[in-house]
Amino acid sequence: MPAASTTLRMLAVSVIASLTVTGCQTLDDAGRAIGRADLVNDLAARMDRALTETWSAQYQLSGGRTATIAQTQRPLRSAYTWPDGKIVVTQEAVTRCETGNGRTACTVLPPVPTAGKPSVPLYSEAEKQGLVTPPAVIGLLTAAALDPEAVVTQSDTTVSGHHATCVDVRRSAGDFTACVTTEGLLGSFTGTLGGTPTEMALTRYTETVDPAAFDLPPGAGVDDRRVPSS
Repeated sequence: MPAASTTLRMLAVSVIASLTVTGCQTLDDAGRAIGRADLVNDLAARMDRALTETWSAQYQLSGGRTATIAQTQRPLRSAYTWPDGKIVVTQEAVTRCETGNGRTACTVLPPVPTAGKPSVPLYSEAEKQGLVTPPAVIGLLTAAALDPEAVVTQSDTTVSGHHATCVDVRRSAGDFTACVTTEGLLGSFTGTLGGTPTEMALTRYTETVDPAAFDLPPGAGVDDRRVPSS
């Protein structure tokens, strides 16, 4: 499966391509659309750059829950941790953990090539848990950039002490607000994903990562489904 960064780049490029082949816009419409494309490309570039760096971030989720995202480049690995589970992606395995009825079970699967960045399985699993991922945000921004009826308002703010660029989008398909920090992290999001109202806000960010962030939960049962090497 392709790396998540490929998804980000393809979505951003699709905006430029669509605007290039559209010849029925007025000058004002074209100017507004190109401005939106520039904004999408800038935010996508920030997020894509962040996927090549080492950092840890804590988020506040809907209902008062918290989640932590951690990634390092040497060694290459990423982890999403939320109240009822965890997924860890390394060069050796993809591990999914779920907690229920007081017990935690982890399934270890073969690794997925990541081309140096977090892989699609990581984001897919995180989104199922109500976490907002870079591909999801870029997808929404792309759709807004291509919607001539969308009203997109840009602003600057500070999220947990970090400067961020925000976009407030109003469109018939659904309103949302997203902020991306200068470092390329999602600063905050409010909107609907997969038909579910979703909120997520950055509460802490560090450029160092505790190695324990990639450990499996204490006492977890482990089902290793990797094929042993002969």
